[in-house]
Amino acid sequence: MSIIVQKFGGSSVASTEKLFKVCEHIAEEYNKGNQVAVVVSAQGKTTDKLVSEEKEITLEPNKREHDILLSAGEQITSAKLAMCLEKLGYKAISYMGWQVPIVTDNMHGEAMIKSINTRKIADKLNKGNIVIVAGFQGIDEEGDITTLGRGGSDTTAASLAAALKAEKCEIFTDVDGVYTADPNSDPKAKKLETITYDEMLKLANTGAKVLHNRSVEIAKESNVPMVVKSTFDKNKTGTIIN
Repeated sequence: MSIIVQKFGGSSVASTEKLFKVCEHIAEEYNKGNQVAVVVSAQGKTTDKLVSEEKEITLEPNKREHDILLSAGEQITSAKLAMCLEKLGYKAISYMGWQVPIVTDNMHGEAMIKSINTRKIADKLNKGNIVIVAGFQGIDEEGDITTLGRGGSDTTAASLAAALKAEKCEIFTDVDGVYTADPNSDPKAKKLETITYDEMLKLANTGAKVLHNRSVEIAKESNVPMVVKSTFDKNKTGTIIN
């Protein structure tokens, strides 16, 4: 039995229909006999919507309150996905970052993860649950909710995979892997079957939006393979980063 961490981004969880599609990927690993921990982003453009609504109030929000507001999106996704899995007959439970807890520093909006207490998650996995963790968020030592910056759910997933000593960390998205260039703008872009952590970091640091660069750094430090693959095309193999 292996532990698999799967992360689903905003476009992958944008609707109820898509949440049930996500359940197929989770169930596939679970039915193999693996333990599955899932990290989710807010649905679709929820975070952008929250930022827009915040701007209707103030252009200089209190950073603590800003993080409390933005963390709400992942909470909604986590609960909905747990409900979808239960509807399909699976045991599932969701946790917010502060419930795990995922402990960060106090740099609101750009917090860094300091530690993850895996006791609660491991206990639920051992009891046959699929565990869903809200990405992008944690709690500082003062008990305040923090967020990790845009793309932070990737970092949550890599950090959780490292803490759980997972076999791999799968990043599901609306593209089917890592390309040499943006396939939407460059018809000559080629999908890579494999790529090293360092090569992926170079791509991330030069503007490639496939993965948050901090997540790749964490995966490299802990030697956890990452796989970038499509949520919507199960026939595509994706790209392995190791």
